[in-house]
Amino acid sequence: MKTLILYSKPGCHLCEGLAEKLAQSQLPFTLEVRDITQNPEWFQKYQYEIPVLCKLSQQASGLAEQALPRLSPRAPLRQVERMLRNHLNFSTVE
Repeated sequence: MKTLILYSKPGCHLCEGLAEKLAQSQLPFTLEVRDITQNPEWFQKYQYEIPVLCKLSQQASGLAEQALPRLSPRAPLRQVERMLRNHLNFSTVE
């Protein structure tokens, strides 16, 4: 199963909106939400960019994170799923 990581922080309405859309998705993936306020490295890297959605992929050197394209906060669920299909190599059948 594919794994997504959502970098977020409490009270971020953009993060909450994306998390809600991901929860509504019918695509098979697991979602790990990471609170950037709990890790100084995450905070330093993402404090001005959240929400940031990344995919985990297997590389020769181990697991690697790759940030996915940023969507408009107003993007409908259908557009979110289309982006996920394209970047996670899901079937494009709708």
